[in-house]
Amino acid sequence: MISIEEALKIVEDQTFCLPVEGVGLEGCVGRVLAEDVYSDMDLPPFDRSQMDGFAVRSLDVGMSPARLRIIGESAAGKGWDGHCGKDEAVRIMTGARVPAGADAVQKVELTEEKEGHVTVLKPVAAGTNIVAKASEITSGETVIQRGETITANMIATLASFGYERVRTCQSPRVSILATGSEIVDVGKTPGKDQIRNSNSWSLAAFAREAGANVRLLEIAKDDLDGLTGIVDDALKDCDCLIISGGVSVGDYDFTKPALRNAGAEIFFERVALKPGKPTVFAKRDNTLIFGLPGNPVSIAVAFYLFVRTALLKMQGASLCRLPESNAVASHDIKGAKGRDSVLPVTLSTDGNGVRIVETLRFSGSSNFIRFAQANALVLVERDSVLRKGDIARTFPLR
Repeated sequence: MISIEEALKIVEDQTFCLPVEGVGLEGCVGRVLAEDVYSDMDLPPFDRSQMDGFAVRSLDVGMSPARLRIIGESAAGKGWDGHCGKDEAVRIMTGARVPAGADAVQKVELTEEKEGHVTVLKPVAAGTNIVAKASEITSGETVIQRGETITANMIATLASFGYERVRTCQSPRVSILATGSEIVDVGKTPGKDQIRNSNSWSLAAFAREAGANVRLLEIAKDDLDGLTGIVDDALKDCDCLIISGGVSVGDYDFTKPALRNAGAEIFFERVALKPGKPTVFAKRDNTLIFGLPGNPVSIAVAFYLFVRTALLKMQGASLCRLPESNAVASHDIKGAKGRDSVLPVTLSTDGNGVRIVETLRFSGSSNFIRFAQANALVLVERDSVLRKGDIARTFPLR
């Protein structure tokens, strides 16, 4: 039995990046960048007005009200190319180029225009209502780094610098296989001793959140030859196979024998983790294989720790492991004997801005109803108790 950290290192060492491809802006959200994104121009590309008003020389309006002659107009997309001199003003629109000679913009509400002149009613300091050229970014700067996941709020940046297509690693092709003669499809009414297949749908959702393209396989019965054939076929057409159930040591647990029969190399099959001890990690050729316990919470914990890490590394993500944060334990949380506990919890913030972690009324790894209320995981080291008021290591899930 190996530690969580040892298991993670094995997964990371055995995981490779997928090939790079170009993706259009319309389909790149959720993909991981395989290149740095650079600015190809200064932003703003010129001194830009923040207001509708008049571009002026601040020296001319220091003793306002000041009467100035209007000599031109600068509009967005059609700037004025002349020079603003002494006692002169240029009518200007929001977003337009500030003309040479002017060093301030007075908003239109503080001016009065009449017969080709404008009276500036209040003084305006140099730089007021102007966004200076290159104050946001200069040409050639890195704006988004390789390894970052593209989000919707990055699209304006990509488009503004001419990235009609971006280079990303391919999305992992993930096949999901639920095992167990007691499992029936979601749309069926379970008979005696049967349960619906929730595991495949949970894993599919988790994998899609991690950027994968997902295919659900037919449920496999508890039959070694049949399972071996299904696994062998699945491994020919995916980058990662996730199997739920059949990973323990019972008479009907056939996942590990099926993997060996299909020619897979098993790297670990027990982790000092609660829940999730019988987690299996294997590989055939370049295809990763995860065998996860059948209980829904064990599946979730093992996925977030190990499978998610592998899927993100396949895509070249710079941060593959779950993000970590500290919080204060609201009560005692007991760990397990000989294994690290990773438990579903809720994170909240008290009136003083302190992050608080609280465990759920958790009856075990089959309690998917309680897990649905969790927004984080907490780590309690083996053979220890996290006391009320202690700083806890937590892993936010949303």
